[in-house]
Amino acid sequence: GVVMELADCALPLLVGVLPTANPEEAFKDVAAAFLVGAMPRREGMERKDLLSANVRIFKEQGQALDKVARKDVKVLVVGNPANTNAFICSKYAPSIPKENFTAMTRLDQNRAQSQLAAKLGVPVQNVKNVVIWGNHSSTQFPDASYAKVSIGGVEKSVPEAINDAEFLKNTFVSTVQKRGAAVIAARKMSSALSAAKAASDHMRDWFLGTGDRWVSMGVVSDGSYGAPKDIVFSFPV
Repeated sequence: GVVMELADCALPLLVGVLPTANPEEAFKDVAAAFLVGAMPRREGMERKDLLSANVRIFKEQGQALDKVARKDVKVLVVGNPANTNAFICSKYAPSIPKENFTAMTRLDQNRAQSQLAAKLGVPVQNVKNVVIWGNHSSTQFPDASYAKVSIGGVEKSVPEAINDAEFLKNTFVSTVQKRGAAVIAARKMSSALSAAKAASDHMRDWFLGTGDRWVSMGVVSDGSYGAPKDIVFSFPV
């Protein structure tokens, strides 16, 4: 059904589709890999509840990538718990550089940007440089400290423009942290279109660059900002 829908979209850049359940066939010579195949999160579940079911999946995918993908492949892990799954996948693909494995926190960044834009009454593209720190979970820390907003053609700092420290410290942080659970409560399924858009944003910026905008990605830590080394942690990159 998905293959038929892709064909029916008549996408000008889509050359072909290979449907397969064989990871080695799927990852053969790929330059970009979106790892979305994971047990879905249901209402009342934390992302960590998915861990045992997904270890096997990401071990198998890591081994297949190691065997048949390009060594410069860019890997984006979307399936939750994304940070842990990216770590597992990287461990089972030792011939591919660790920096080529990322976990998606772009959905959190987009959510944070959207919340700030709504609070300020501006289009979402007028807000930039929001940062997501840590894990793609309810423990993440969305940070507007260095965010900028364009209002009437004038660029200001977001904290100055909002002028509400209580909102930025509590309401904003809590809303972004709990947004995934709120979506599940509302539609009885986890985020779909917004997650796909975020994955597209993430990979586009990885390939093409970000200009003067900061983006957040879960990457294998080198110890920057005092974070422990060799864990997958979201930073501004």
